[in-house]
Order: sequence, then structure tokens, then C-alpha cells
Amino acid sequence: MNTLKVILLISALSGLLVIVGYLVARGTGVVIALVISALMNFGSYWFSDTIVLKMYHARSVTRAEAPVLYDAVESLAARAAIPVPKVYIIPSETPNAFATGRNENHAAVAVTSGLLNLMKRDEVEGVIAHELSHIKHKDILISTMAATIASAVVLLSRWSMFFGSDDGSAVSALAVAIIAPVAATLVQMAISRSREYEADAGSARITGNPEALANALMKLSGAARQKSLGANPATAHMFIVNPLSAGTIMGLFSTHPPVEKRVARLLAMKGGSTF
Repeated sequence: MNTLKVILLISALSGLLVIVGYLVARGTGVVIALVISALMNFGSYWFSDTIVLKMYHARSVTRAEAPVLYDAVESLAARAAIPVPKVYIIPSETPNAFATGRNENHAAVAVTSGLLNLMKRDEVEGVIAHELSHIKHKDILISTMAATIASAVVLLSRWSMFFGSDDGSAVSALAVAIIAPVAATLVQMAISRSREYEADAGSARITGNPEALANALMKLSGAARQKSLGANPATAHMFIVNPLSAGTIMGLFSTHPPVEKRVARLLAMKGGSTF
């Protein structure tokens, strides 16, 4: 993602935060929102990866604790010519994964325990290579910052429900309740779907086995339909497949391309075609 797009997205999110602040408490709310915005923009750059990992109770693991996962990350990072990121496991039986961090030297890859239980070794490698491609393409920072600031928008909107003692405030509270999920959706949609196609292609190039990721995506998609990860909508764009249930309203606004199209592209790569 180019620098201009990053600046525009973060500015838009900060603006939404200010709007929500105004609707919650007028002038005082704007001041509070501006302070929050400044703190979030600064803090999300340095600490957003930690925030997102804690949000999902991700635990750092060693090679002894998860040898297959750790070996995959280490060997594939070498093939991708990037530093080895930190390795985390999320305690959830719903299979999924994401990468986070501010750059190649400060990155982390997190997978759910359910993914490790479900996938074959080559499929795990396909997923890891996909996440390493996000790191290599330098699009993890904006994804993580966007998730952190959007979460603040949603949190502030929930506070608005404690206001509204008169008719005007009640209308504002209702408006905020509508704006917040829309804002989270806009964040997700602003992160181009092409990111996933590019990371899929990058995974195929790193592993030399596009079919492994194709199989992994089909398993991930099937499992996601059976049980949602229960993810924060503001962070949905970070995962390899949409972690929100398609049966929910937020699940309808997926930031991810259809899995069927992703699989078809990967299988075309196996046949020698390019994206």
C-alpha cells in the first residue's frame, strides 16, 4: 500500500472518531476524541500488534511447544528473505490466522490451535507463507493500525448509549450506534481485496505448492461456516479468511474475495498460469 493511501485511511478513521465524539458529547466529545485520536495514532504504530494479539489472547510459543509451526515459520521466512517473525497461538478451535506488526523486523504471525489441529503440514506451510507475504508486502502496519483505531470508534460509540437522557441526546446515541459498525465496515472495505490475492500468489511462490494453500482455504472456509471465530469486526480484514459468520450483518460485508475465486487462481498457478 502506498503512503498516500495509508495517510488517507488513518485520517479518515481519525475523522470518524471525532464525529463519534461530537455525537456523544458535543464540544467536549470532540476534544476527547482528538486526544484519543492522537494517542491512538501514536500508540497504534508502536503497540497495535500487542493490542491485537492480546485481544485474541494469543500466546507466544517456542519451538519445543509447537515444532511444526515454528519450523514452518522459520524455514519459510528464510525463503521469503525476511527476518523470522514471532510466533503465536490463539486458543480457539476455529481455524484461522493473521500477521501483525509495524515492519519486517517487528512482526508476528498468529494461528489458532484449531488450524494446527485441522491442517496437514503442507497446508500449514501454505497459510504461514500467505501471512509472511503480507509482511513482505509491507501491508501489515496499516491493517493493524486500522484495526486498533476502528476498535476505538466502536468503543466510543458504546459509551454513547449511557447518554441520551433527552430527545436530542437519544437521537445522537442512535446515530452513533449506526455509525460505529458502518465505520468498522468501511475500514475493512478500504483495505483492498487485492491484498489477499497478492498474498495468495506470494504464498505459492514461496512454497512452490499453490495447491496446498488452495486446500487450506477450502478447509478454513468450511470451518468458518460451521463456527464463527467471534472476531471484532474492526479486525476482520487481518485474517486469512473472513472470521465473521456469513449469517450476521457484518458477515455480509466481507473484506475477503470469495474463497472459490482464490482457490481457482491458486490452481491456475499450479497449471503454469499467472495472476
